[in-house]
Amino acid sequence: MSKEINYADLQNREQRKYFTAGLFFAVGLILLISFIFTIGSNKGFTQRKFHVSILFREVGGLNEGAPVRLLGVTVGSVSNIEFLDKDVMGRRVRVDLAIFNKYRKQLSQSVSFSIETEGILGEKLVEISSLDGAPIPDLSKMIIGKDPFEVQDLATVFADAAASFTETAKGLSEIDTKGLADVMMESSRALLITSNGLNETMGDLKEAAKKTNRLLDRVEQKIIDGSLFKVF
Repeated sequence: MSKEINYADLQNREQRKYFTAGLFFAVGLILLISFIFTIGSNKGFTQRKFHVSILFREVGGLNEGAPVRLLGVTVGSVSNIEFLDKDVMGRRVRVDLAIFNKYRKQLSQSVSFSIETEGILGEKLVEISSLDGAPIPDLSKMIIGKDPFEVQDLATVFADAAASFTETAKGLSEIDTKGLADVMMESSRALLITSNGLNETMGDLKEAAKKTNRLLDRVEQKIIDGSLFKVF
């Protein structure tokens, strides 16, 4: 009899263990689902989206899942990147953007799409910029985007500038410095002669002004004396 009782107790204990384990498993599963749902809501996984296709010549390392931002606000992400079978205005890469529906109004204005670099690590993203006076793009059709400006492009610009400065330096070095000095000396002499002539002219003008003043003084005195038109 005692053996039967002990056996029944063991069964009850096993059942309680299974029940407790099942309960913990169910609670953990519910918490996991809630956590995933919360993260998904914050990341916009559960929000409705619309798609926009942008064409680029090259994407400069842009990856699927990269953020799409409008004035610094994340409004979507890159959903797909693929090559085109044929060129479209010189573009061979199509980038599909998944934009949250609540931002459709902001994109129904004059905007442009470009690939930009963010941070020290150079992570790529798609930047949407507002334009003034530009036509409003049709979001239902493929839109031409602005290609990324790479460091190699900047290096090319500096290389071209350096080449231009080098050519200018060579041109300056080929100038006859002696001839330039002679020209400057002749110019200095001409300026000196002109200056002396102006000084002489100013002296003559001053002398004429003095004589004129003396004459005016005499006329004025004659008028005061009433003898200006007196016949002697």
